[in-house]
Amino acid sequence: MAEIELEYLGTTAAAAPPKPLGPKRARRLGFSYLLPLVIPLVLLVLWELLSRRGLVRPTILPAPSAIGATARELVASGELIHHLLVSLWRVTKGVTLGAGFGLVAGLVVGLNPWAERAVSLITGVLRPIPIIAWVPVLILWMGIDEGSKITVIAIGSFWPVLLNVVHGIRNTDRKILEVAKVFQKSRATLLFKVVLPAALPSIFTGMRIGIGIAWMSVVGAELIAASAGVGYLIMYARELSQADVMLVGVVSIGVTGLAIDFLIRRLERRLLRWNANLQ
Repeated sequence: MAEIELEYLGTTAAAAPPKPLGPKRARRLGFSYLLPLVIPLVLLVLWELLSRRGLVRPTILPAPSAIGATARELVASGELIHHLLVSLWRVTKGVTLGAGFGLVAGLVVGLNPWAERAVSLITGVLRPIPIIAWVPVLILWMGIDEGSKITVIAIGSFWPVLLNVVHGIRNTDRKILEVAKVFQKSRATLLFKVVLPAALPSIFTGMRIGIGIAWMSVVGAELIAASAGVGYLIMYARELSQADVMLVGVVSIGVTGLAIDFLIRRLERRLLRWNANLQ
């Protein structure tokens, strides 16, 4: 019993052999992958038909075929890739900073009830403030350089990580903690072998939410003050009344965010194989 409960402390159970992929399971798996594509494809076809019949003004909402042609031109010229890489680099730096501080602060607050009590008022005041509200304030304080944009992203990704780390620590299985204390494990072992592994699912959830908010934050910052990035591309296209370029920028944000979320989920599945909820 103790060996089972001390799985976090270093013991590993034998992995169950993978189930054979029979024809029925293969069809079910293929259907599960194709099902999410049905509604988007139906909407795209309907959108295209309405555009070709002249029921939708192309200056306001271009047809999917026109948006696709514009996307190919922007990719071929390297313009879209350039703006995406600029935004990705900003998101990477901002999330690294914000998630890092969120993880450390979450550990301190989650492990110390007095720390949570001490910062409850300031977190209660600052957390509801929209990210976009910080943009003009940070531009006033830090100018329109990279620092203000990265700080906005860091603020956006800080709160989800902080809250989810605290949640994960507070929901650690008490039985596992009691077994660890019975075996007289040190505080460091308790933290790195019990608490953190138990909190990892919540930490990954916080990272996924934080990166999503980071994308919204960087676009908001680039819409106001930037000379490159996807937000700048969208704003510049709006000034030129290029609806197709604007929509290409919007779709590229969604596709990039989906790809990043997919990679994080794959990493989570690989690192948390013991979590039955991810199987």
